[in-house]
Amino acid sequence: MVENRRSTGDSRPATIGASGAQIGDVRLGEPAHFRMVLVSFLAAGIGLLAGLIAFVLYNLIGLFTNIFFYHRFSTAFLSARHNQLGLWVILIPVIGGIVVGFMAKYGSSKIKGHGIPEAMEAVLINRSRIEPRVALLKPISAAIAIGTGGPFGAEGPIIQTGGAIGSLVGQVLHTTASERKVLLACGAAAGMSATFNTPIAGVILAIELLLFEFKARSFIPLVIASTLATAVHMQLLGVGPMFKVTAMDFGIPHALPFYLILGLVCGLAAVGFSKLLYWTEDQFEKLPVDELWWPAIGALGLGIIGYFVPRVLGVGYDTIGDILNANLAWKILIVVMVAKAVALVISLGSGTSGGLLAPMFMSSAALGGIFAMGIDRIFPAANLSAGAFALVAMGAVFGAASRATFSFIIFAFEITRDYNSVLPLMLVSVIADGIAMLLMPRASIMTEKLARRGLHIHQEYEADVLHQMMVSETMDKDVPKVPADMKVGELADRIARRDPEVCHHQGMLILDSEGKLVGVITRGDVVRALDKDPSGEVSVLDAGTADVVVTYPNELLHDASAKMLRNSVGRLPVVDRDDPRRVVGYLGRPGIMAARLRGLEDEHVREPGWIRRF
Repeated sequence: MVENRRSTGDSRPATIGASGAQIGDVRLGEPAHFRMVLVSFLAAGIGLLAGLIAFVLYNLIGLFTNIFFYHRFSTAFLSARHNQLGLWVILIPVIGGIVVGFMAKYGSSKIKGHGIPEAMEAVLINRSRIEPRVALLKPISAAIAIGTGGPFGAEGPIIQTGGAIGSLVGQVLHTTASERKVLLACGAAAGMSATFNTPIAGVILAIELLLFEFKARSFIPLVIASTLATAVHMQLLGVGPMFKVTAMDFGIPHALPFYLILGLVCGLAAVGFSKLLYWTEDQFEKLPVDELWWPAIGALGLGIIGYFVPRVLGVGYDTIGDILNANLAWKILIVVMVAKAVALVISLGSGTSGGLLAPMFMSSAALGGIFAMGIDRIFPAANLSAGAFALVAMGAVFGAASRATFSFIIFAFEITRDYNSVLPLMLVSVIADGIAMLLMPRASIMTEKLARRGLHIHQEYEADVLHQMMVSETMDKDVPKVPADMKVGELADRIARRDPEVCHHQGMLILDSEGKLVGVITRGDVVRALDKDPSGEVSVLDAGTADVVVTYPNELLHDASAKMLRNSVGRLPVVDRDDPRRVVGYLGRPGIMAARLRGLEDEHVREPGWIRRF
């Protein structure tokens, strides 16, 4: 038995035996601070490795883009939209789709999709275990898909690959499932940071979508991994932000009413895109052909769109930069917005491999630019900045679609590093998130796939009431007790007669002549004792147990309930810390549930306000 004495700073475990002595100095593994230091060192290595993986993937994408679209051997990262292939451009994505289809069929189906839902699934279902081949096949398949014109970003595959590296490190070493989850999240955060040079957003994204917790044991390793991955990005890919944008006028405060409307538009866009993506997936599942060929079919549709609108081919970071700098006319913005969105849902819905962030950024940025230009045409005095509204919409749409609003508020801010962007980003993003929550209350673009498999993810964060209440607040002061010299037969008779002192409890405390705790006896102990000796002459002390797990009045209910679970018991004597044999109360399952009930009452029960006095 191990007891956590967090409220007093004493980590020694203790039990109460028949003599009343403390038995301790037993630990489960190393101290928590030692494990956190170890995980932090591992996170540092994962961060460095994720930064290198991001660099390698960039070069692979550049290599395949040059080979397929420009017929030259080079790793220079450039856009596929400047190709001179004519009608042949329609077939290039099909080649990539066929290759990815075979890799998914005979390699691993986990390479399908944009990566983040698969990482979430590994955390929630597979105890943060990711297969080694995913770490190899995901970046290669993504590089092939993007390098042959796929309208994807590199960030999703890098996030999943980084997470896979973290998971593998946790599987190679002796770690707990929680530590492995932290290492997986460190790899994912490092991948995000190494892709966009946004270390803060990488940390927050991992917390919101993978960890589902905010604790020092995870936050410290996350920051270390993200920082080092960003340092690698700066060394290998440059110090500046991913998108170089000119100074923007966010129009605060006169543009605030228009930002309110933009929030509504972004929320509807987020919901519409999410539903369209999964509707497209449903249509592919109805096709009467093997799923091996689905990516090729989706790639054919992409190729046709790419022939008419070359900007949809590839990652499109250059086009996003043009939109943010307001270099495109409104007609081009409309074409880019629609064509990129359609190309993305067709390609990703077919089950190919690629990231979701960059293409959604392009479409949503175009949406924001079009919105600002439209308002300026209707109200010329508004004088809105198309680039500013594009940036705000870019963060708001994906934040609402993924339910990672805070992450993408910070993300968009880190892209511009302009403090003036914060207010409109916050306002538009939360309005869009509220609209998405109203229209898609149970799932997001990240969790819909998991929800269809029966895995519903709770993405809201709140303090556990068991971490906030002490044992003394819910313990039963009316202690069910019996004297140590009582016979089992007498106790059985009292239970049969429904004696109120003992009949309402499964376990009774055994006290000596001085009223001190010496043991516990349960109804199961009584039955077993009568089976051995039907006369019932055995004392309750002999029939019960003298090795008693106890709790204290000033101990957290969380720690007390953990004792119950670890020791498979349903009740705990509450004893004085200074005199661990003096009983002051009794904590059973009803006491734990009473705390939960109080939490529900705090959440839902309305109290009369002062206004009722008048």
